[in-house]
Amino acid sequence: MQELSHYVNGGHAKGGSGRFADVFNPATGEVQAKVPLASKSEVDAAVETAAAAQPAWGAVNPQRRARVMMEFVRLLNRDMDKLAEALSREHGKTFPDAKGDVQRGLEVVEFCIGAPHLLKGEYTDSAGPGIDMYSMRQPLGVCAGITPFNFPAMIPMWMFAPALACGNAFILKPSERDPSVPLMLAELLEEAGLPKGVLQVVNGDKEAVDALLDNPTVQSIGFVGSTPIAEYIYSRGCAAGKRVQCFGGAKNHMIIMPDADMDQAADALVGAGYGAAGERCMAISVAVPVGDETADRLIEKLVPRVEKLQVGPYTAGNDIDYGPVVTAAAKENILKLVQTGIDQGAELVVDGRDFKLQGYEDGFFVGPHLFDRVTPDMDIYRKEIFGPVLSTVRAQSYEEALGLAMDHEYGNGTAIFTRDGDTARDFANRINIGMVGVNVPIPVPLAYHSFGGWKKSGFGDLNQHGTDSFKFYTRTKTVTARWPSGIKEGGEFNFRAME
Repeated sequence: MQELSHYVNGGHAKGGSGRFADVFNPATGEVQAKVPLASKSEVDAAVETAAAAQPAWGAVNPQRRARVMMEFVRLLNRDMDKLAEALSREHGKTFPDAKGDVQRGLEVVEFCIGAPHLLKGEYTDSAGPGIDMYSMRQPLGVCAGITPFNFPAMIPMWMFAPALACGNAFILKPSERDPSVPLMLAELLEEAGLPKGVLQVVNGDKEAVDALLDNPTVQSIGFVGSTPIAEYIYSRGCAAGKRVQCFGGAKNHMIIMPDADMDQAADALVGAGYGAAGERCMAISVAVPVGDETADRLIEKLVPRVEKLQVGPYTAGNDIDYGPVVTAAAKENILKLVQTGIDQGAELVVDGRDFKLQGYEDGFFVGPHLFDRVTPDMDIYRKEIFGPVLSTVRAQSYEEALGLAMDHEYGNGTAIFTRDGDTARDFANRINIGMVGVNVPIPVPLAYHSFGGWKKSGFGDLNQHGTDSFKFYTRTKTVTARWPSGIKEGGEFNFRAME
């Protein structure tokens, strides 16, 4: 069995704690590797190494740091299939979906090539008699990120790419469920020219997380995962004086107006609700048709589409719509919530509980489920299921539909499908949710805009990627300068490039 490692000071490092976690093949249920879980002393040593490497990296000018990002993009494209295969093998998502995971991270790296522009400060000439003022954006020092299993390529790159482009060192604590791709990314970054020790990958569990939160050298923490852990990390990190951004759970609503193109809406719901087995924080898990006639037409369109979904291992090729969920515990929790929905009175119109895949009976596959007539008091509506389960909540008016999304404790993403521009504009302006789609089911912004939810989906003042990330990973220093006037003797006649 393969034994994975940490990545510290430019090389793979065996775990020293004696503790390991199993890494499964979700399609077969077999343990395919074990990953070391770092002790506090191992985390502290990695932070110390990063702190020693950071000043020299921070002194490298932004153009040269951007060139490392350029080369990293080239290497990501070169190794795209290799990264996607490793990702699919440990996570279970389909190969095209895995490539999309890498691609959306790569796009943030591309944005970070603009670091020289994004790090520019402000300048005021003659703020007073002979006085000039200017500001500088400078790196924080050592930053850390704690990333989830569902996007083992994209979300680490969302964090470490802007942090490194700003001149910081970075400690990545990826999910112990699928750690291979983050280790591969660290190798590629050093191949691209990143100095040793500037990016460290330390695998671990709560002991490693707490060590990062408590280490005074770590200046910032980023986290993506469940809301209870986001709240824990945010409160403990802030109490320790760190800059913290945490993104938690979601229950994303899609409102379907009577004038919507029902085929378009149904196709969007199937892709957004069941893609990646529903293991996306931006998955649509609640459909809200307005009016019973709209609901009936929507269910009529949805049922055959959901029943035709192809579920299988990533090795089965591009005909597979989604793969297994990540662990046996995740599968058990999903099916338990499905049963709770039935017990509480929801109508299960597509039942995936008895799904079995021949030859993969021990895999963590969950069939697609579609509920109708779900009400806001039910557990399947209130809780994040994180599986291939779509709930339909019927609303009798636009205002009722709007209120459902606004009153839910989560505020990550939402969407509306309509042909009416006034309704769409009103929805976008009034909704208290961070990311909004208009006839777009999964409104994940592109890399040059920011990603972030509201309410219990997001904690902290600054979002991920876009210009917010460069603000998060730097601090502003303002200089007031006065110089005596005078002309220095001598001159230089050669045109010099900025080094």
